[in-house]
Amino acid sequence: MPIRPRRSILFVPANRPERYPKAVATGADSVCVDLEDAVGPDQKEEARQAVVELLAERPAGAAELIVRINSPRTELGLRDLLVVLEAPDAPDAIMLPKLAEPAEVAWIAELLGSRHPTIEILAMIETARGLQAAAEIATASPRIAALVLGGVDLSAELGSTRDWAAMLYARSRVVHAAALAQVGVIDLPYLDVNDLAGLERETKLAKSLGLTGRTAIHPTQVEPIQRIFAPTEEEIDRARRIIDAYDQNQGGVLLVDGKLIERPVVLAAQRTLAATAANEGAS
Repeated sequence: MPIRPRRSILFVPANRPERYPKAVATGADSVCVDLEDAVGPDQKEEARQAVVELLAERPAGAAELIVRINSPRTELGLRDLLVVLEAPDAPDAIMLPKLAEPAEVAWIAELLGSRHPTIEILAMIETARGLQAAAEIATASPRIAALVLGGVDLSAELGSTRDWAAMLYARSRVVHAAALAQVGVIDLPYLDVNDLAGLERETKLAKSLGLTGRTAIHPTQVEPIQRIFAPTEEEIDRARRIIDAYDQNQGGVLLVDGKLIERPVVLAAQRTLAATAANEGAS
């Protein structure tokens, strides 16, 4: 599957489909239609039907469409999954919350099977068990495109706050797991939508740690997230030189600027160029 840039993932409640075109218009790389936390228990069925209709009538736009289901260990999650499986039109990806073990990902990937062969999986790490098994979850299926850190549920389970220092271990563990699997890694949301300066500070730290994108809960958060995760000119130039050298070498191990270049570095360069193309397309 081609590498998709996921610098920002903007959440939209599934029972508010009228917000989807507005979310696409923000320029977010991905829009996640949420059947989980954003939808009350008595509105789940209405939200599922709205998702089916939205998939069939997807407004024009470059944003990836993700559907977040409820936990696959629950009846709600199973009903959500059946809706996705039976829908004639597929989302680009599904987001699986509250994962505890790799087997959950493996059997969902098997269910998707040949019916929806292009659906990717974004695996949420937001439980203590999920954090412990992050590396195994990341490699549970070739469909996994990224790990997503869910800080609200995880911090509640750990009994910690959600500030940078308190969540640093969780971020580092998830970055490590994603690097082992060579997939993307998406940071937890910044909950104070009025504090854009704080969002920028923390997002810069997240990028320096190795995270490749961030979830957003409000349209105003999209622009700073996209801008910070956009590659610098230096990063773009190096990525192009790595890809050119790799292609000329026809794979294998090589040196660029005196540094050893192996497959994981090439994949990182490909992600950089994918983000560059998306940024240029939005300009």
